[in-house]
Amino acid sequence: MRIVVADCTVQYEGRLNAFLPPATRLVMVKADGCVAVHADGGAYKPLNWMNAPNDFIEEEGRWVVINPKGERLTIIFNEIHFETAMDMGDDPGLQKDGVEADLQRLLAESPGEIEEGLELIRREYPTPVGPVDLLCRGADGATVAVEIKRRGEIDGVEQLTRYLEFLARDARLGDVRGIFAAQQVKPQARTLAEDRGIAWVEVDYDKLRGIESTRLTLF
Repeated sequence: MRIVVADCTVQYEGRLNAFLPPATRLVMVKADGCVAVHADGGAYKPLNWMNAPNDFIEEEGRWVVINPKGERLTIIFNEIHFETAMDMGDDPGLQKDGVEADLQRLLAESPGEIEEGLELIRREYPTPVGPVDLLCRGADGATVAVEIKRRGEIDGVEQLTRYLEFLARDARLGDVRGIFAAQQVKPQARTLAEDRGIAWVEVDYDKLRGIESTRLTLF
């Protein structure tokens, strides 16, 4: 993790151009190459960012970040107030609460409740940016990545988007699509999912608890 607090300007060039005028901001570069620009406010969401993978070019007083789509983030540093770097090591990942963990287990046992004909390949399928909850095979033959949340919000859709970007690079998986599953999917999350070609579904936790598992057991 590299952290810089500086007076800077930020220019984004891509689907929509955007410009941040001079101000003091926090700029983070994570080990995976993700770059994020934060203000001292606005909760957790960055003002602008560039996900990995990307080409990171560091010049005197300027960083340029370019992703495979040709989108470009240019950060010009006018004055640096603080800078540090630290190797944070491997993170164990988010520990799900009881309901979310139960949802994952129940849906893994009955994936047809997410989509008709869906069959489980593996739970917690690893990607370079974390494990996707369920990796399945759809009735159409496509590989389906399912991210499960108790409350379906925008950050969950962003998380699944990152997983899909990496899964799509694995030729062994063939065509890959995503499903965002939650007890309740917020309207903003629905809109973002649909914009990114991700299906969403609301699941009934109480109904799932009453479904008899099809998994064979000894007793």
